[in-house]
Amino acid sequence: MKKLFALLLFLPSAAFADIKQEFVTSAQISIDSPYVITNAAPSSYSISGNNITTSTGTGDSVVTNGIGGLNLGSLSNGVPALVNTNKSVTTAGSAFSLSESYQAGDVTQSAITPSSGIASLPVLGGQTTVISGGTAGSLALTSVSSGIHTCTAGGSGTSCIGSTTVRITID
Repeated sequence: MKKLFALLLFLPSAAFADIKQEFVTSAQISIDSPYVITNAAPSSYSISGNNITTSTGTGDSVVTNGIGGLNLGSLSNGVPALVNTNKSVTTAGSAFSLSESYQAGDVTQSAITPSSGIASLPVLGGQTTVISGGTAGSLALTSVSSGIHTCTAGGSGTSCIGSTTVRITID
């Protein structure tokens, strides 16, 4: 009996295992939408000089040695009103210098509506970046269960991604 038991130990035995396979196929098509980034130019005022007397106002409301500028309390469509600076040479016959600059900023813009992927834009003094939207064109993506993907490029601003993942698990 002992010999038979020892012989049974050397006989091949059946192995049992679970085998699991997974196929995951995915496909994605995207078309970019149009957008606009715009930075409107600001309003600015500056003045400098030598041998110059400044004042603001008129008539009985003159402020001596006052300088004008931007009246932020008086906005018209997002642009402040300008307060003028009155200037005169302090010592007649003597040298003088004067530098004055004013830039009216961009007015508040209304909504921009893109049409066919292109936006109609106002002319602004600041920086404007325009990204036109994608067009589908002949954009197509086919994906079959064997994991083969075929992507046909569309117009500008389009992309397609196809992928297949295969997992085999043996327990």
